[in-house]
Amino acid sequence: MIYLVRHGQTDWNSEGKNQGQTDIELNPEGIIQAEILKKELKDIDFDIVFSSPLKRALKTAQIIHQGSIITDNRLMERCNGELEGKYKEYQVVDFTDPKETRFNIEALPIFRKRIVDFWDDVLKNHGDKNVLVVTHAGVGIYSQCYFKGEPQNGDYKQYVMKNCDIIKIDTSRIVSCCRTGK
Repeated sequence: MIYLVRHGQTDWNSEGKNQGQTDIELNPEGIIQAEILKKELKDIDFDIVFSSPLKRALKTAQIIHQGSIITDNRLMERCNGELEGKYKEYQVVDFTDPKETRFNIEALPIFRKRIVDFWDDVLKNHGDKNVLVVTHAGVGIYSQCYFKGEPQNGDYKQYVMKNCDIIKIDTSRIVSCCRTGK
């Protein structure tokens, strides 16, 4: 079973700012959220735990799991370039456009490829284990695309995870993944 978790809240989450790869700490609410999730997952014996190396994800993983945690750069949030720290309500780009790279935004095909590569490795090497993965909103969206396929209606917002949301993926039921690798 895979347990996909989005990190706890940060000040920039509560303020509605783009974080991207800016390394923001959890705020007190984010720590509480992670502690609550820890209690929810207390009876699960994780065979392996992966986390983005960014502080907000790694701290969430450390609160949930007291053992070894493997940081993997492929789990880092998409680089939002010059839009990091800016309020989302003033966004001037379509983050779902594969050709969008203005403002030094990481190209969507590159971002998605590293997510596909990560999940391919996890399924190949740990698909029969209990795996905890702590990451970010964008990675969560495209991780769901990997396992469920693209949203039928084209609305990727339906895949957005809230802070400390968890998605359980039963790897015993996966015959082949519905990914596009875009």
